[in-house]
Amino acid sequence: MYKLFTLSGIILLFGACEYISLKQYTSDEPEEKKTPIAKVESSILYLEDLKGIVGKEASSTDSANLMNRYVNSWIQKQLLIDEASEKINFDVASIDRKVLDYKFALMVHEYKKYHVSQNLDTSISQTEIEEYYDENKNNFELKQNIIRGYFVKITKNAPKIKKLKTLVSSNKEDDFNELKSYCFRYAESYFLEDSVWINFDEVIRNTPFKSVSNKVQFLKTNNYAEEEDEDFLYLLKIKEYKISDQISPLEFVRNDIKQIILNKRKVAIANQLEKDVFARAQKTNKYEIYNE
Repeated sequence: MYKLFTLSGIILLFGACEYISLKQYTSDEPEEKKTPIAKVESSILYLEDLKGIVGKEASSTDSANLMNRYVNSWIQKQLLIDEASEKINFDVASIDRKVLDYKFALMVHEYKKYHVSQNLDTSISQTEIEEYYDENKNNFELKQNIIRGYFVKITKNAPKIKKLKTLVSSNKEDDFNELKSYCFRYAESYFLEDSVWINFDEVIRNTPFKSVSNKVQFLKTNNYAEEEDEDFLYLLKIKEYKISDQISPLEFVRNDIKQIILNKRKVAIANQLEKDVFARAQKTNKYEIYNE
């Protein structure tokens, strides 16, 4: 059986303390001086065990909710542990070693993360991106169809619809400027960044174009298309397209390549840290291996 204070009772236990973390308890404080919160068989959760669970910026309501979730989670885990101990004969020494290994792994991970954040160069040149792309093109095979072009959604009663269609179809710079001005004033939604590659399925989602059965054939045979529903007209101009299984254009995967390069740098910095720590320890005789 377990006992649990009510949520309001837990809050009252704080008394004049603003947060748990403000109560000063030492780790070796006798149990009789601690405040019990919950109990499962012989295992007891103390108020002092919750130190640091709630941040200083949290409101009293958030603090109470967070603590209540933590206490209930602790109870569920203790019940499972108790039942597991009854059903299985655990190798406690082995589990303790694994817990210790996990603790050390977490500490090392946090230090590596800190060291990387202090030493990572996040600047990536265009040359680096292009070189990585050229050397790894086969890794950038498209998983979807993509296009460059224009998309405009406009109400059917908008002014100068015929003129709009002409502007969308045109390749003249003056017409493009006029198209931007028109769309800004009248379009329900639009996309005119023709230098940007975008997922074709994302463009046609929630439009009548989504009913196209063979999208690859559609892209191959159309550089301009119109569709409509009860209220809107949809205009699509395709300046360039790439179909799935082709190699992605560099611009479409530029951000992915940047992240890959950064991740490779992080790994290199972390690996070098291990080597440097070991080398320094060798020079200063910081460790010793005893022969049997």
